[in-house]
Amino acid sequence: MKTYIRRREKNKTLVVLFGGWGTDENVFTPLCNDEFDFILFYNYSADEALVLPEMKVYNSIILIGWSLGVWAAEYLLPRTGITPDITIAVNGTPVPADDRYGIPLKVFEGTLNNLTEENMEKFYLRTFGDKKTYLRNIDRIPHRSLKSLHDELRWMYNRIMEQKEPGFRWDYAVISEIDRVFPAANLNSYWEKEKGTKHIRVPLPHYFFHEWRNYSDFIDFVVNYRAKRIRGKKITT
Repeated sequence: MKTYIRRREKNKTLVVLFGGWGTDENVFTPLCNDEFDFILFYNYSADEALVLPEMKVYNSIILIGWSLGVWAAEYLLPRTGITPDITIAVNGTPVPADDRYGIPLKVFEGTLNNLTEENMEKFYLRTFGDKKTYLRNIDRIPHRSLKSLHDELRWMYNRIMEQKEPGFRWDYAVISEIDRVFPAANLNSYWEKEKGTKHIRVPLPHYFFHEWRNYSDFIDFVVNYRAKRIRGKKITT
């Protein structure tokens, strides 16, 4: 697992983000500013020791899991010793390779067994939803080798197949209605049965963080949720 850390001595808020498969810091650092400390976990199969800074006293620790990072957060967070105050699942579930609650198993295995440069470009295109959004955010495309992508997805697949029943507390689940990676119907099916999790639907694609200026704004949107409009469309719960 790789770790990216951004710290400022004065900050009393920590945002911890578990990225999805195939990501790196390019995907997430554009939303960082000097108002909070930031820790990103990604590339989960990388053979690197977990190195975290000495944890100072924070007033608030917010955990965000995005895509397969929802599963990764449940699986890996205990190793970090980090105890979040708020947890937000974004476009993912704790059972990510599942015909009912995640990516259909045949699709997941098909991606694993047919990984090419061309297919990865198609995957990132689906992640951003359409070609226009993809090109507008081209600087956020990860810089990863095909081998590292395959190694990571194989590692995740093996761990997912071994997993026990989920037991993590998610306070909020944000679900995209036009997700082309995780079927929205499957996301809804999982989170609707989790009565302790507030369920928020947005008319956006799988990756949508570029719709907010920074993580502070996104977290504020989630925690203080009320009906708003994005791209002229009403967000519903």
